[in-house]
Amino acid sequence: MADDLQPFAGRWVALLRGQVVGVGLTAEAALAAAQLSRPKETPTVMFVPDNPPIELPNVVNDVRRALPADARVWVVGGAVRDALLNRRIRDLDFAVEGDALKMARAVGNALDGAYYPLDPDRDVGRVILKSEEGDLTLDFARLRGPDLDTDLAARDFTINAMAVALHDPETLIDPVGGLADVRAKRIRVCSPSALGDDPVRGVRAIRLAAQLNFRLDQDTRSLVRANADALAQVSAERVRDEFVRCVNGPRPGAALRALDLLGLLDQILPELATLKGVTQSPPHVLDVWEHTLAVVARLNEVLTLLGPVHDVDAASDLILGLISVQLGRYRHALTDHLRVTLTPERNVRAALMLAALLHDAGKPATRAIDPDGRIRFLTHETVSADLAEARLTELRLSGDELKRIRTIIAHHMRPRQLSSQKDVSPRAIYRFFRDTGAAGVDIVLLSLADFLGKHGGEPPPQDEWAHHLAVCAQLLEAHFEKREERVSPPALITGHDLMSELGLAPGPRIGQLLEAVREAQVVGEVTDRAGALEFARRWVAASGTG
Repeated sequence: MADDLQPFAGRWVALLRGQVVGVGLTAEAALAAAQLSRPKETPTVMFVPDNPPIELPNVVNDVRRALPADARVWVVGGAVRDALLNRRIRDLDFAVEGDALKMARAVGNALDGAYYPLDPDRDVGRVILKSEEGDLTLDFARLRGPDLDTDLAARDFTINAMAVALHDPETLIDPVGGLADVRAKRIRVCSPSALGDDPVRGVRAIRLAAQLNFRLDQDTRSLVRANADALAQVSAERVRDEFVRCVNGPRPGAALRALDLLGLLDQILPELATLKGVTQSPPHVLDVWEHTLAVVARLNEVLTLLGPVHDVDAASDLILGLISVQLGRYRHALTDHLRVTLTPERNVRAALMLAALLHDAGKPATRAIDPDGRIRFLTHETVSADLAEARLTELRLSGDELKRIRTIIAHHMRPRQLSSQKDVSPRAIYRFFRDTGAAGVDIVLLSLADFLGKHGGEPPPQDEWAHHLAVCAQLLEAHFEKREERVSPPALITGHDLMSELGLAPGPRIGQLLEAVREAQVVGEVTDRAGALEFARRWVAASGTG
Protein backbone atom coordinates (compact mmCIF):
# COMPACT_ATOMS: atom_id res chain seq x y z
CA MET A 1 0.00 0.00 0.00
CA ALA A 2 1.35 3.42 -0.95
CA ASP A 3 2.35 5.56 2.04
CA ASP A 4 0.05 8.39 0.94
CA LEU A 5 -2.97 6.08 1.27
CA GLN A 6 -2.04 4.86 4.75
CA PRO A 7 -4.42 7.30 6.49
CA PHE A 8 -7.33 5.66 4.64
CA ALA A 9 -6.52 2.09 5.68
CA GLY A 10 -9.64 -0.01 6.08
CA ARG A 11 -11.80 2.28 3.91
CA TRP A 12 -12.73 2.74 0.26
CA VAL A 13 -11.24 5.63 -1.68
CA ALA A 14 -12.00 7.21 -5.06
CA LEU A 15 -8.91 8.26 -7.01
CA LEU A 16 -8.43 10.68 -9.89
CA ARG A 17 -4.92 10.87 -11.34
CA GLY A 18 -3.53 9.46 -8.10
CA GLN A 19 -5.36 11.96 -5.88
CA VAL A 20 -7.98 10.91 -3.30
CA VAL A 21 -11.24 12.69 -4.16
CA GLY A 22 -13.67 10.61 -2.07
CA VAL A 23 -13.62 8.34 0.97
CA GLY A 24 -16.26 5.98 2.38
CA LEU A 25 -16.94 2.79 4.29
CA THR A 26 -18.31 1.28 1.07
CA ALA A 27 -17.37 1.62 -2.59
CA GLU A 28 -20.70 3.34 -3.26
CA ALA A 29 -20.10 5.87 -0.48
CA ALA A 30 -16.62 6.72 -1.77
CA LEU A 31 -17.97 7.15 -5.31
CA ALA A 32 -20.83 9.34 -4.10
CA ALA A 33 -18.40 11.53 -2.15
CA ALA A 34 -16.21 11.94 -5.24
CA GLN A 35 -19.14 12.89 -7.45
CA LEU A 36 -19.98 15.80 -5.17
CA SER A 37 -16.73 17.55 -6.11
CA ARG A 38 -16.00 15.96 -9.51
CA PRO A 39 -19.44 15.25 -11.04
CA LYS A 40 -18.17 15.05 -14.62
CA GLU A 41 -15.28 12.67 -14.02
CA THR A 42 -15.19 8.93 -13.34
CA PRO A 43 -12.75 8.05 -10.59
CA THR A 44 -11.14 4.71 -9.80
CA VAL A 45 -12.59 3.21 -6.63
CA MET A 46 -10.47 0.88 -4.52
CA PHE A 47 -10.25 -0.51 -1.03
CA VAL A 48 -7.20 0.47 1.02
CA PRO A 49 -6.29 -2.61 3.07
CA ASP A 50 -4.91 -2.33 6.53
CA ASN A 51 -2.77 -4.95 8.23
CA PRO A 52 -5.42 -7.25 9.73
CA PRO A 53 -4.57 -9.76 12.48
CA ILE A 54 -4.07 -13.22 11.06
CA GLU A 55 -4.56 -16.00 13.58
CA LEU A 56 -3.42 -19.27 12.07
CA PRO A 57 -3.55 -22.58 13.96
CA ASN A 58 -0.73 -23.34 16.38
CA VAL A 59 0.40 -26.15 14.10
CA VAL A 60 1.89 -23.49 11.80
CA ASN A 61 4.46 -22.76 14.50
CA ASP A 62 5.17 -26.51 14.76
CA VAL A 63 5.74 -26.66 11.00
CA ARG A 64 8.12 -23.69 11.15
CA ARG A 65 10.18 -25.36 13.88
CA ALA A 66 10.30 -28.62 11.91
CA LEU A 67 11.89 -26.98 8.86
CA PRO A 68 15.27 -25.30 8.33
CA ALA A 69 15.41 -21.62 9.30
CA ASP A 70 16.15 -20.61 5.71
CA ALA A 71 13.27 -22.62 4.18
CA ARG A 72 11.08 -20.44 1.96
CA VAL A 73 7.55 -21.63 2.75
CA TRP A 74 4.22 -19.82 2.75
CA VAL A 75 0.74 -20.63 4.04
CA VAL A 76 -1.52 -19.99 1.06
CA GLY A 77 -5.09 -20.21 -0.13
CA GLY A 78 -8.17 -21.08 1.86
CA ALA A 79 -6.45 -21.17 5.25
CA VAL A 80 -5.43 -17.50 4.95
CA ARG A 81 -8.93 -16.57 3.78
CA ASP A 82 -10.56 -18.47 6.64
CA ALA A 83 -8.17 -16.91 9.17
CA LEU A 84 -9.29 -13.47 8.01
CA LEU A 85 -12.92 -14.57 8.35
CA ASN A 86 -12.34 -16.19 11.78
CA ARG A 87 -13.50 -19.51 10.39
CA ARG A 88 -12.31 -22.86 11.67
CA ILE A 89 -9.32 -24.14 9.68
CA ARG A 90 -9.19 -27.87 9.00
CA ASP A 91 -6.74 -27.93 6.10
CA LEU A 92 -3.55 -25.99 5.46
CA ASP A 93 -1.83 -25.52 2.12
CA PHE A 94 1.85 -24.60 2.01
CA ALA A 95 3.63 -23.27 -1.08
CA VAL A 96 7.28 -24.28 -1.10
CA GLU A 97 10.32 -22.98 -2.92
CA GLY A 98 12.31 -26.14 -3.46
CA ASP A 99 11.62 -29.81 -2.72
CA ALA A 100 8.05 -29.95 -1.38
CA LEU A 101 8.01 -33.71 -0.90
CA LYS A 102 11.16 -33.54 1.20
CA MET A 103 9.70 -30.79 3.37
CA ALA A 104 6.41 -32.63 3.80
CA ARG A 105 8.28 -35.76 4.87
CA ALA A 106 10.33 -33.77 7.37
CA VAL A 107 7.18 -32.23 8.88
CA GLY A 108 5.47 -35.62 9.04
CA ASN A 109 8.41 -37.11 10.89
CA ALA A 110 8.76 -34.19 13.30
CA LEU A 111 5.05 -34.01 14.14
CA ASP A 112 4.44 -37.77 14.19
CA GLY A 113 2.01 -37.46 11.29
CA ALA A 114 1.14 -39.76 8.40
CA TYR A 115 3.05 -38.68 5.28
CA TYR A 116 2.46 -39.74 1.72
CA PRO A 117 3.25 -38.29 -1.71
CA LEU A 118 -0.05 -36.87 -2.98
CA ASP A 119 1.16 -36.03 -6.51
CA PRO A 120 4.85 -36.90 -6.99
CA ASP A 121 4.87 -35.65 -10.60
CA ARG A 122 3.90 -32.16 -9.42
CA ASP A 123 5.91 -32.36 -6.20
CA VAL A 124 2.95 -32.34 -3.82
CA GLY A 125 3.11 -34.13 -0.47
CA ARG A 126 0.51 -34.54 2.27
CA VAL A 127 0.75 -34.92 6.04
CA ILE A 128 -2.24 -35.93 8.15
CA LEU A 129 -2.18 -35.15 11.85
CA LYS A 130 -4.54 -36.95 14.22
CA SER A 131 -6.17 -35.13 17.14
CA GLU A 132 -9.22 -35.36 19.37
CA GLU A 133 -10.85 -32.60 17.31
CA GLY A 134 -10.40 -34.53 14.07
CA ASP A 135 -7.80 -34.91 11.36
CA LEU A 136 -5.79 -31.90 10.18
CA THR A 137 -4.44 -32.09 6.63
CA LEU A 138 -1.23 -30.30 5.63
CA ASP A 139 -0.42 -30.16 1.91
CA PHE A 140 2.98 -29.02 0.63
CA ALA A 141 3.35 -28.05 -3.06
CA ARG A 142 6.20 -26.62 -5.07
CA LEU A 143 5.61 -23.08 -6.35
CA ARG A 144 3.78 -23.03 -9.67
CA GLY A 145 6.06 -20.57 -11.39
CA PRO A 146 9.31 -18.76 -10.72
CA ASP A 147 8.09 -16.91 -7.62
CA LEU A 148 5.25 -16.59 -5.14
CA ASP A 149 3.44 -13.75 -6.93
CA THR A 150 3.29 -15.82 -10.12
CA ASP A 151 1.96 -18.78 -8.15
CA LEU A 152 -0.76 -16.69 -6.49
CA ALA A 153 -1.81 -14.94 -9.72
CA ALA A 154 -2.37 -18.36 -11.35
CA ARG A 155 -4.87 -19.42 -8.69
CA ASP A 156 -8.65 -19.45 -9.09
CA PHE A 157 -10.11 -16.58 -7.06
CA THR A 158 -8.56 -13.59 -5.36
CA ILE A 159 -9.81 -14.66 -1.92
CA ASN A 160 -7.77 -17.86 -2.38
CA ALA A 161 -4.68 -16.04 -3.63
CA MET A 162 -3.31 -14.59 -0.41
CA ALA A 163 -0.30 -15.86 1.51
CA VAL A 164 1.60 -15.55 4.77
CA ALA A 165 5.29 -16.36 5.03
CA LEU A 166 6.06 -19.06 7.56
CA HIS A 167 8.76 -16.89 9.15
CA ASP A 168 6.75 -13.64 8.97
CA PRO A 169 3.17 -14.57 9.94
CA GLU A 170 2.17 -10.97 10.68
CA THR A 171 2.43 -9.77 7.08
CA LEU A 172 -0.29 -10.51 4.53
CA ILE A 173 0.91 -11.03 0.96
CA ASP A 174 -1.95 -9.99 -1.32
CA PRO A 175 -0.88 -9.25 -4.91
CA VAL A 176 -4.35 -9.53 -6.52
CA GLY A 177 -6.59 -7.78 -3.98
CA GLY A 178 -8.00 -10.74 -2.10
CA LEU A 179 -8.41 -8.87 1.19
CA ALA A 180 -10.61 -6.23 -0.41
CA ASP A 181 -12.77 -8.97 -1.90
CA VAL A 182 -13.02 -10.74 1.46
CA ARG A 183 -14.27 -7.51 2.99
CA ALA A 184 -16.67 -6.90 0.11
CA LYS A 185 -17.87 -10.54 0.35
CA ARG A 186 -17.08 -10.99 -3.31
CA ILE A 187 -15.88 -13.93 -5.42
CA ARG A 188 -13.65 -12.66 -8.23
CA VAL A 189 -11.36 -14.55 -10.59
CA CYS A 190 -7.65 -13.84 -10.45
CA SER A 191 -7.49 -13.53 -14.23
CA PRO A 192 -9.87 -13.68 -17.22
CA SER A 193 -8.37 -17.06 -18.18
CA ALA A 194 -8.96 -18.67 -14.78
CA LEU A 195 -12.13 -20.52 -15.77
CA GLY A 196 -10.94 -21.40 -19.25
CA ASP A 197 -7.85 -22.96 -17.70
CA ASP A 198 -10.02 -25.08 -15.40
CA PRO A 199 -13.81 -25.04 -15.99
CA VAL A 200 -14.58 -26.85 -12.71
CA ARG A 201 -13.69 -23.58 -11.01
CA GLY A 202 -17.14 -22.37 -12.02
CA VAL A 203 -18.73 -24.94 -9.71
CA ARG A 204 -16.18 -24.06 -7.03
CA ALA A 205 -17.10 -20.36 -7.32
CA ILE A 206 -20.72 -21.14 -6.55
CA ARG A 207 -19.77 -23.53 -3.77
CA LEU A 208 -17.62 -20.85 -2.13
CA ALA A 209 -20.31 -18.20 -2.54
CA ALA A 210 -22.86 -20.44 -0.81
CA GLN A 211 -20.40 -21.58 1.85
CA LEU A 212 -19.19 -18.08 2.75
CA ASN A 213 -22.40 -16.19 1.94
CA PHE A 214 -20.49 -14.19 -0.68
CA ARG A 215 -21.57 -13.16 -4.18
CA LEU A 216 -19.94 -13.55 -7.56
CA ASP A 217 -18.91 -10.28 -9.19
CA GLN A 218 -20.49 -9.60 -12.57
CA ASP A 219 -17.41 -10.41 -14.68
CA THR A 220 -16.94 -13.72 -12.86
CA ARG A 221 -20.62 -14.62 -13.38
CA SER A 222 -20.22 -13.95 -17.10
CA LEU A 223 -17.09 -16.10 -17.25
CA VAL A 224 -18.79 -18.96 -15.40
CA ARG A 225 -21.70 -18.91 -17.85
CA ALA A 226 -19.40 -18.64 -20.88
CA ASN A 227 -17.35 -21.65 -19.78
CA ALA A 228 -20.24 -23.87 -18.64
CA ASP A 229 -20.12 -26.16 -21.69
CA ALA A 230 -16.40 -26.77 -21.09
CA LEU A 231 -17.30 -28.61 -17.89
CA ALA A 232 -17.81 -31.70 -20.08
CA GLN A 233 -14.04 -31.74 -20.65
CA VAL A 234 -13.29 -32.11 -16.93
CA SER A 235 -12.96 -35.53 -15.33
CA ALA A 236 -16.16 -36.82 -13.77
CA GLU A 237 -14.40 -37.28 -10.44
CA ARG A 238 -13.42 -33.61 -10.15
CA VAL A 239 -16.89 -32.41 -11.15
CA ARG A 240 -18.42 -34.85 -8.66
CA ASP A 241 -16.26 -33.65 -5.79
CA GLU A 242 -17.08 -29.96 -6.25
CA PHE A 243 -20.75 -30.63 -6.93
CA VAL A 244 -21.22 -32.82 -3.86
CA ARG A 245 -19.65 -30.08 -1.75
CA CYS A 246 -22.31 -27.70 -3.13
CA VAL A 247 -25.17 -30.07 -2.32
CA ASN A 248 -23.78 -30.99 1.10
CA GLY A 249 -22.85 -27.42 2.03
CA PRO A 250 -24.57 -24.89 4.29
CA ARG A 251 -26.86 -23.37 1.60
CA PRO A 252 -27.59 -26.12 -0.93
CA GLY A 253 -30.79 -24.56 -2.28
CA ALA A 254 -29.02 -21.31 -3.15
CA ALA A 255 -26.09 -23.19 -4.66
CA LEU A 256 -28.34 -25.32 -6.87
CA ARG A 257 -30.29 -22.33 -8.09
CA ALA A 258 -27.05 -20.53 -8.98
CA LEU A 259 -25.69 -23.62 -10.76
CA ASP A 260 -28.89 -23.73 -12.77
CA LEU A 261 -28.95 -20.03 -13.64
CA LEU A 262 -25.34 -20.10 -14.84
CA GLY A 263 -25.79 -23.21 -17.01
CA LEU A 264 -23.69 -25.62 -14.95
CA LEU A 265 -26.45 -27.86 -13.60
CA ASP A 266 -27.44 -28.96 -17.10
CA GLN A 267 -23.89 -30.23 -17.55
CA ILE A 268 -23.89 -32.16 -14.28
CA LEU A 269 -27.45 -33.48 -13.87
CA PRO A 270 -29.30 -32.83 -17.14
CA GLU A 271 -32.29 -34.86 -15.90
CA LEU A 272 -33.25 -32.05 -13.55
CA ALA A 273 -34.11 -29.69 -16.42
CA THR A 274 -37.13 -31.86 -17.23
CA LEU A 275 -38.64 -31.13 -13.79
CA LYS A 276 -39.32 -27.49 -14.63
CA GLY A 277 -42.95 -26.72 -15.30
CA VAL A 278 -44.18 -30.21 -14.34
CA THR A 279 -47.26 -29.34 -12.32
CA GLN A 280 -48.64 -31.41 -9.45
CA SER A 281 -52.00 -31.83 -7.75
CA PRO A 282 -52.75 -30.36 -4.32
CA PRO A 283 -51.51 -30.35 -1.62
CA HIS A 284 -48.48 -29.56 -3.79
CA VAL A 285 -48.27 -25.85 -4.58
CA LEU A 286 -45.02 -25.97 -6.60
CA ASP A 287 -43.95 -27.63 -9.81
CA VAL A 288 -41.57 -30.57 -9.46
CA TRP A 289 -38.42 -28.45 -9.91
CA GLU A 290 -39.34 -25.84 -7.32
CA HIS A 291 -40.56 -28.59 -5.00
CA THR A 292 -37.20 -30.33 -5.34
CA LEU A 293 -35.32 -27.17 -4.43
CA ALA A 294 -37.65 -26.66 -1.48
CA VAL A 295 -37.09 -30.22 -0.27
CA VAL A 296 -33.31 -29.86 -0.47
CA ALA A 297 -33.43 -26.59 1.45
CA ARG A 298 -35.86 -27.99 4.03
CA LEU A 299 -33.75 -31.11 4.51
CA ASN A 300 -30.73 -28.97 5.23
CA GLU A 301 -32.79 -27.08 7.82
CA VAL A 302 -33.96 -30.33 9.43
CA LEU A 303 -30.43 -31.74 9.60
CA THR A 304 -29.10 -28.48 11.03
CA LEU A 305 -31.89 -28.39 13.59
CA LEU A 306 -31.13 -31.97 14.65
CA GLY A 307 -27.37 -31.40 14.61
CA PRO A 308 -25.13 -31.80 17.65
CA VAL A 309 -25.74 -28.21 18.82
CA HIS A 310 -29.31 -27.22 19.65
CA ASP A 311 -30.31 -24.21 17.50
CA VAL A 312 -32.65 -22.19 19.73
CA ASP A 313 -33.59 -19.75 16.95
CA ALA A 314 -34.54 -22.50 14.49
CA ALA A 315 -36.45 -24.40 17.17
CA SER A 316 -38.51 -21.28 17.89
CA ASP A 317 -40.18 -21.68 14.49
CA LEU A 318 -43.49 -23.48 15.12
CA ILE A 319 -43.10 -26.15 12.45
CA LEU A 320 -39.40 -26.83 13.03
CA GLY A 321 -39.96 -26.54 16.76
CA LEU A 322 -42.21 -29.60 16.67
CA ILE A 323 -39.35 -31.53 15.07
CA SER A 324 -37.06 -30.46 17.88
CA VAL A 325 -39.59 -31.53 20.52
CA GLN A 326 -40.35 -34.91 18.95
CA LEU A 327 -36.91 -35.88 17.66
CA GLY A 328 -34.47 -33.79 19.68
CA ARG A 329 -33.49 -36.72 21.88
CA TYR A 330 -31.96 -38.43 18.83
CA ARG A 331 -29.70 -35.45 18.09
CA HIS A 332 -26.41 -37.18 18.90
CA ALA A 333 -27.47 -40.54 17.45
CA LEU A 334 -28.43 -38.83 14.18
CA THR A 335 -25.17 -36.89 14.10
CA ASP A 336 -23.18 -40.13 14.42
CA HIS A 337 -25.38 -41.79 11.80
CA LEU A 338 -24.91 -39.02 9.23
CA ARG A 339 -21.15 -38.87 9.79
CA VAL A 340 -20.63 -42.51 8.83
CA THR A 341 -18.34 -42.52 5.79
CA LEU A 342 -19.35 -44.35 2.62
CA THR A 343 -16.05 -43.37 0.99
CA PRO A 344 -13.03 -41.68 2.60
CA GLU A 345 -14.23 -38.36 1.14
CA ARG A 346 -18.02 -38.56 1.56
CA ASN A 347 -20.43 -39.52 4.30
CA VAL A 348 -24.05 -40.58 4.70
CA ARG A 349 -25.20 -36.97 4.88
CA ALA A 350 -23.85 -36.27 1.40
CA ALA A 351 -25.63 -39.34 0.01
CA LEU A 352 -28.87 -38.23 1.65
CA MET A 353 -28.65 -34.75 0.13
CA LEU A 354 -28.04 -36.23 -3.33
CA ALA A 355 -31.02 -38.54 -2.85
CA ALA A 356 -33.18 -35.54 -1.94
CA LEU A 357 -32.08 -33.76 -5.10
CA LEU A 358 -33.03 -36.72 -7.29
CA HIS A 359 -35.93 -38.21 -5.35
CA ASP A 360 -38.52 -37.01 -7.88
CA ALA A 361 -36.39 -37.21 -11.04
CA GLY A 362 -38.77 -39.84 -12.46
CA LYS A 363 -41.92 -37.74 -12.18
CA PRO A 364 -41.87 -36.26 -15.71
CA ALA A 365 -41.72 -39.76 -17.22
CA THR A 366 -44.54 -41.11 -15.04
CA ARG A 367 -46.95 -38.16 -15.03
CA ALA A 368 -50.55 -39.11 -15.82
CA ILE A 369 -53.89 -37.36 -15.37
CA ASP A 370 -56.93 -39.26 -14.10
CA PRO A 371 -60.37 -38.65 -15.64
CA ASP A 372 -61.22 -36.50 -12.60
CA GLY A 373 -58.20 -34.28 -13.33
CA ARG A 374 -55.99 -35.56 -10.52
CA ILE A 375 -52.31 -35.76 -11.47
CA ARG A 376 -50.51 -38.97 -10.52
CA PHE A 377 -46.92 -40.19 -10.73
CA LEU A 378 -47.31 -43.93 -10.23
CA THR A 379 -44.00 -45.82 -9.77
CA HIS A 380 -42.08 -42.54 -9.94
CA GLU A 381 -39.93 -43.61 -6.99
CA THR A 382 -38.65 -46.65 -8.90
CA VAL A 383 -38.02 -44.66 -12.07
CA SER A 384 -36.31 -41.94 -10.02
CA ALA A 385 -34.05 -44.53 -8.38
CA ASP A 386 -33.08 -45.89 -11.82
CA LEU A 387 -32.30 -42.42 -13.17
CA ALA A 388 -30.29 -41.48 -10.09
CA GLU A 389 -28.23 -44.66 -10.20
CA ALA A 390 -27.44 -44.21 -13.89
CA ARG A 391 -26.43 -40.56 -13.60
CA LEU A 392 -24.46 -40.94 -10.38
CA THR A 393 -22.64 -43.93 -11.85
CA GLU A 394 -21.41 -41.58 -14.58
CA LEU A 395 -20.25 -39.21 -11.86
CA ARG A 396 -18.21 -42.08 -10.43
CA LEU A 397 -19.89 -42.44 -7.07
CA SER A 398 -18.93 -45.60 -5.21
CA GLY A 399 -21.00 -48.77 -5.11
CA ASP A 400 -21.89 -48.20 -1.46
CA GLU A 401 -23.12 -44.68 -2.23
CA LEU A 402 -25.16 -45.84 -5.21
CA LYS A 403 -26.80 -48.57 -3.15
CA ARG A 404 -27.61 -46.17 -0.33
CA ILE A 405 -29.03 -43.47 -2.61
CA ARG A 406 -31.07 -45.98 -4.60
CA THR A 407 -32.60 -47.38 -1.41
CA ILE A 408 -33.48 -43.92 -0.10
CA ILE A 409 -35.18 -42.86 -3.34
CA ALA A 410 -36.94 -46.17 -4.01
CA HIS A 411 -38.56 -46.15 -0.54
CA HIS A 412 -38.94 -42.41 0.10
CA MET A 413 -42.77 -42.61 -0.03
CA ARG A 414 -43.09 -45.24 2.68
CA PRO A 415 -43.14 -43.05 5.81
CA ARG A 416 -45.90 -40.99 4.22
CA GLN A 417 -47.81 -44.19 3.41
CA LEU A 418 -47.40 -45.32 7.01
CA SER A 419 -48.64 -41.99 8.36
CA SER A 420 -51.76 -42.27 6.20
CA GLN A 421 -52.85 -44.98 8.67
CA LYS A 422 -54.29 -44.19 12.07
CA ASP A 423 -51.86 -46.54 13.83
CA VAL A 424 -48.55 -48.03 12.69
CA SER A 425 -48.15 -51.68 13.66
CA PRO A 426 -44.92 -53.24 14.94
CA ARG A 427 -45.02 -55.48 11.88
CA ALA A 428 -45.08 -52.47 9.53
CA ILE A 429 -42.16 -50.88 11.34
CA TYR A 430 -40.19 -54.11 11.17
CA ARG A 431 -40.86 -54.51 7.45
CA PHE A 432 -39.82 -50.91 6.79
CA PHE A 433 -36.36 -51.44 8.28
CA ARG A 434 -36.10 -54.96 6.86
CA ASP A 435 -36.40 -53.46 3.39
CA THR A 436 -34.31 -50.35 3.96
CA GLY A 437 -31.70 -51.20 6.60
CA ALA A 438 -29.70 -48.25 7.91
CA ALA A 439 -31.04 -46.13 5.03
CA GLY A 440 -34.39 -46.20 6.82
CA VAL A 441 -33.15 -43.39 9.07
CA ASP A 442 -32.24 -41.32 6.01
CA ILE A 443 -35.67 -41.97 4.51
CA VAL A 444 -37.38 -40.70 7.66
CA LEU A 445 -35.39 -37.45 7.50
CA LEU A 446 -36.10 -37.01 3.79
CA SER A 447 -39.78 -37.67 4.43
CA LEU A 448 -39.95 -34.76 6.86
CA ALA A 449 -38.42 -32.41 4.28
CA ASP A 450 -40.60 -33.82 1.49
CA PHE A 451 -43.72 -33.22 3.55
CA LEU A 452 -42.74 -29.61 4.23
CA GLY A 453 -41.70 -29.07 0.60
CA LYS A 454 -45.23 -29.81 -0.64
CA HIS A 455 -46.50 -26.57 0.80
CA GLY A 456 -43.77 -24.23 -0.45
CA GLY A 457 -43.20 -21.52 2.10
CA GLU A 458 -46.55 -22.04 3.81
CA PRO A 459 -46.93 -24.15 6.97
CA PRO A 460 -48.60 -27.54 6.44
CA PRO A 461 -51.91 -28.45 8.13
CA GLN A 462 -50.90 -28.74 11.77
CA ASP A 463 -52.81 -31.92 12.64
CA GLU A 464 -51.51 -33.73 9.56
CA TRP A 465 -47.97 -32.56 10.22
CA ALA A 466 -48.12 -33.57 13.87
CA HIS A 467 -49.32 -37.07 12.97
CA HIS A 468 -46.66 -37.56 10.30
CA LEU A 469 -44.00 -36.36 12.70
CA ALA A 470 -45.27 -38.78 15.35
CA VAL A 471 -44.94 -41.69 12.91
CA CYS A 472 -41.41 -40.60 12.02
CA ALA A 473 -40.64 -40.48 15.75
CA GLN A 474 -41.90 -44.06 16.10
CA LEU A 475 -39.59 -45.19 13.33
CA LEU A 476 -36.55 -43.49 14.85
CA GLU A 477 -37.46 -44.83 18.28
CA ALA A 478 -37.53 -48.35 16.85
CA HIS A 479 -34.13 -47.89 15.21
CA PHE A 480 -32.28 -46.14 18.01
CA GLU A 481 -34.01 -47.27 21.21
CA LYS A 482 -35.93 -50.50 20.54
CA ARG A 483 -33.74 -52.12 17.94
CA GLU A 484 -33.86 -55.68 19.30
CA GLU A 485 -37.58 -55.41 19.92
CA ARG A 486 -38.69 -53.76 16.66
CA VAL A 487 -35.94 -53.92 14.04
CA SER A 488 -33.49 -56.77 14.57
CA PRO A 489 -34.78 -59.30 17.11
CA PRO A 490 -32.20 -61.83 18.34
CA ALA A 491 -32.35 -65.15 16.51
CA LEU A 492 -34.24 -67.84 18.47
CA ILE A 493 -33.60 -70.61 15.94
CA THR A 494 -31.30 -71.20 12.97
CA GLY A 495 -31.65 -72.81 9.61
CA HIS A 496 -29.86 -75.85 11.02
CA ASP A 497 -32.55 -76.08 13.72
CA LEU A 498 -35.28 -76.08 11.08
CA MET A 499 -33.60 -78.82 9.10
CA SER A 500 -32.83 -81.02 12.10
CA GLU A 501 -36.02 -80.49 14.10
CA LEU A 502 -38.54 -80.30 11.26
CA GLY A 503 -36.74 -82.40 8.67
CA LEU A 504 -36.69 -79.61 6.08
CA ALA A 505 -34.39 -79.73 3.10
CA PRO A 506 -31.96 -76.85 2.36
CA GLY A 507 -33.39 -74.20 0.08
CA PRO A 508 -34.97 -70.73 -0.12
CA ARG A 509 -37.91 -71.82 2.05
CA ILE A 510 -35.56 -71.93 5.04
CA GLY A 511 -34.88 -68.21 4.70
CA GLN A 512 -38.57 -67.44 4.23
CA LEU A 513 -39.45 -69.41 7.36
CA LEU A 514 -36.78 -67.68 9.45
CA GLU A 515 -38.15 -64.35 8.27
CA ALA A 516 -41.66 -65.38 9.29
CA VAL A 517 -40.35 -66.31 12.74
CA ARG A 518 -38.68 -62.92 13.11
CA GLU A 519 -41.93 -61.14 12.25
CA ALA A 520 -43.72 -63.29 14.81
CA GLN A 521 -41.15 -62.23 17.40
CA VAL A 522 -41.75 -58.56 16.64
CA VAL A 523 -45.50 -58.81 17.18
CA GLY A 524 -45.09 -60.92 20.33
CA GLU A 525 -46.35 -64.22 18.96
CA VAL A 526 -43.01 -65.92 19.66
CA THR A 527 -40.76 -65.34 22.67
CA ASP A 528 -38.48 -68.37 23.00
CA ARG A 529 -36.92 -71.26 21.06
CA ALA A 530 -39.72 -73.70 21.77
CA GLY A 531 -42.32 -71.21 20.63
CA ALA A 532 -40.30 -70.45 17.50
CA LEU A 533 -40.13 -74.13 16.56
CA GLU A 534 -43.86 -74.57 17.19
CA PHE A 535 -44.60 -71.53 15.03
CA ALA A 536 -42.37 -72.99 12.30
CA ARG A 537 -44.28 -76.33 12.41
CA ARG A 538 -47.60 -74.54 12.01
CA TRP A 539 -46.19 -72.38 9.20
CA VAL A 540 -44.93 -75.44 7.31
CA ALA A 541 -48.25 -77.23 7.78
CA ALA A 542 -50.21 -74.21 6.57
CA SER A 543 -47.98 -73.69 3.54
CA GLY A 544 -48.04 -77.34 2.58
CA THR A 545 -44.25 -77.65 2.31
CA GLY A 546 -41.92 -80.06 4.00
